[in-house]
Amino acid sequence: MQDICAQYRGAGTKKRLILLGLAVVLFGVALAAISQGASSVGFFDSFHAFFRASGIAHDIVWELRLPRMVMAILVGCGLGLAGSVFQAILKNPLASPYTLGMASSAGFGAVLAIIFGGGWCGHYLIAGSAFFFALLASLLILGIARYKSATPETMILAGIAIMFLFSALSSFLQYMGTVDEVHEIVFWFFGSLSKVGWREIGIAAVMILVPVPVLLKWSWDFNLLAAGDESATALGVNVIKIRMGGVIFASLITAAAICFTGVIGFIGLVAPHIARMVIGGDHWFLIPGSALIGAILVLTADTLGRTCWAPQIIPLGIVTAFIGVPFFFYLLMKKKREYW
Repeated sequence: MQDICAQYRGAGTKKRLILLGLAVVLFGVALAAISQGASSVGFFDSFHAFFRASGIAHDIVWELRLPRMVMAILVGCGLGLAGSVFQAILKNPLASPYTLGMASSAGFGAVLAIIFGGGWCGHYLIAGSAFFFALLASLLILGIARYKSATPETMILAGIAIMFLFSALSSFLQYMGTVDEVHEIVFWFFGSLSKVGWREIGIAAVMILVPVPVLLKWSWDFNLLAAGDESATALGVNVIKIRMGGVIFASLITAAAICFTGVIGFIGLVAPHIARMVIGGDHWFLIPGSALIGAILVLTADTLGRTCWAPQIIPLGIVTAFIGVPFFFYLLMKKKREYW
């Protein structure tokens, strides 16, 4: 028994070092994000801008680059974290905020606000509508799961049905919209950080970070769920509570992550898989690892989108797919053993 505990502590030390390494990588990407852009403000000018009260460099860093960087980190952390929770409670490697209908329902909310908002349709109306419908999708899934028993299969099938339903509704409203409305809808579905400010960052940060301690507290329960519901119940896990609570918190995080930025695909699916390959399946380490990798992916994608074709900005959702899919295939082909 003592040998097993010693081995676990040794593995835990190694995983903490990996998390520290991921944090260092994220810090390096953040420095690149602050110092790179279409303007001539480079690394040293960006550094000096932090200690100036005014000036062009100060405005570019504090009003443009820094908010994008902070929001990219928050969104990446939120999507990676939510993806790891969904995959844990549903025991399915394809589970993500998008396969469960959160993104399509949020998109429908945004489309509804753009089409029927009229002249007073503002940024917060679109974000609020997207947030509301993303949570509505999770409530529908929970309602169906409660009626038919909260099994992973039931929740996944309910999520897929909801995804197709809201996608069809969004397509119908786009078909009825004007050219300008359709253009705004398409831009929202691409995903972008161009409209975020410090107020949006504050709102998103509260909704994304507040559930994290609870999810970490449940990390051992998530580990036991991998052995099956009966085994987890025999070991004292309230499976229904953990599954329902996990869906609620992960849905809240997902809704907060995408309501201000639009649909940013792929991160919630691939970040947990990369983290599992790098750090293993222990959710005490997997949850923060997924968050860090998600933040690295989103921030890298946003930086590339701003700089590769400057002064044009490539939408974030497009870049995440371009850099994420090949990297994910590379990891799958390189690694020989099973990770799920």
